[in-house]
Amino acid sequence: MPQKDGLRPDNFEYLVSYHLPSISYMSVPAKMRAVSIHEFGGPEKLEFIDWPTPQIGESEVLIRVRATALNRADLLQRMGKYPPPPGASPIPGLEVAGEIVAIGKKVINWDIGARVCTLLAGGGYAQYINIHGDMAMSIPAEMNYEEAAAIPEVFLTAFQAIHWLADLQAGEKILIHAGASGVGTAAIQLAKMIGAKVIVTASAAKHTLCDYLGADLMIDYKKDNFEAVIAAFTEKQGVDVIIDFIGAPYFQANLNSLAMEGRLVQLAFMGGVNPSDVNIAPLLRNRLKLMGSTLRARNLEYKIRLIQDFQKHYWHHFSTGNLKAIIDSVYNWESVAEAHRYMESNQNQGKIVLMVD
Repeated sequence: MPQKDGLRPDNFEYLVSYHLPSISYMSVPAKMRAVSIHEFGGPEKLEFIDWPTPQIGESEVLIRVRATALNRADLLQRMGKYPPPPGASPIPGLEVAGEIVAIGKKVINWDIGARVCTLLAGGGYAQYINIHGDMAMSIPAEMNYEEAAAIPEVFLTAFQAIHWLADLQAGEKILIHAGASGVGTAAIQLAKMIGAKVIVTASAAKHTLCDYLGADLMIDYKKDNFEAVIAAFTEKQGVDVIIDFIGAPYFQANLNSLAMEGRLVQLAFMGGVNPSDVNIAPLLRNRLKLMGSTLRARNLEYKIRLIQDFQKHYWHHFSTGNLKAIIDSVYNWESVAEAHRYMESNQNQGKIVLMVD
């Protein structure tokens, strides 16, 4: 069962530290435990296997994973609908937190034992992961591993969408669909720090969390027509930015809800990819911008720049408490199938975290 108060294993013993010309490292096993998708299908298709411990390059570090977090992409990969990018690990998992146990000879900004978290293209459901040294983010002293694991994917996705793509400005209005999701909770916080007015869609049971994070208006998507609510709230002026994960069912209403020179950022298609009978007149009439983006398949240079920019502008706010990792539940990774079922039920508010033994 999930543990709301979290787990934090501190019984990992450093066996010995070596210093060789090529790398510095603690003793690590040749093989590790990892979660594999032995065939596509439901959560029962996830299984634990022995897998070779990753070897690091001269610009990489090896992380002993303490926590990872679930993302919708993990569920899609398990079902065969979202394969990892070429060259990425076939093991699911897009973010981890842990400590560095090996350092390549060209890495000068990290020490053995440093606590870090990072974004991945795959491989997070495992005891060890190798990453480029510049991809690591230092975990604040006040933060535990489960909190750190809940940050990289959702906050970097939200930061990319709000800052790099939509260029949200103070005083503007933003509509965030799925406001209580991992990315949604991160986006609310970032948008409020910019000084925007935030509107979210979420089921009524999740409005309390959205209100706590600073949303100015919550719309129950199960009961209310968000287009009509936004028209009334904005006096038919519309919102400046929309962050959407739903796709086809919302596409027309999204276009109709955008203000002059509004920007729509499409991050997923949970509701499908084929909108019907779409009136695209608002594109020209209101000079709209439509943008789509994924993060997983971006190249290393892009991800490093994104991480560095995010750290520059926002990382210190996690230490002050102005930004928070929103965690719904914490499971031991032995219960990974149960965690997947829980996410599929769409009950979670914030992140679902797995603690890795």
